[in-house]
Amino acid sequence: MKKKEKKKKKINFTEIFEVPKDVILGEAIITLTGKREAVIENYKGIVEYTNEYIRILTKNGVIEFKGSNFNITYLTNEEMKVTGSIIEINY
Repeated sequence: MKKKEKKKKKINFTEIFEVPKDVILGEAIITLTGKREAVIENYKGIVEYTNEYIRILTKNGVIEFKGSNFNITYLTNEEMKVTGSIIEINY
């Protein structure tokens, strides 16, 4: 007779400790206010910045904002605020 194999149970720390997934995974968070403002959290750096597009490096790739009259209103190590006319966002 063969012994029954025990299945290993996966532990989900985000559920056990009630920690948001973005904190554990380091995911970028984008908060839009209409088409005129975006706050990006958990970014790594700015790849390219012009009046018509901004490319932002995140843990999982580059996020690109297309539009016009872009301005980075504020910038910290954790988040940035971009204003302007946002037409398109690509991941």
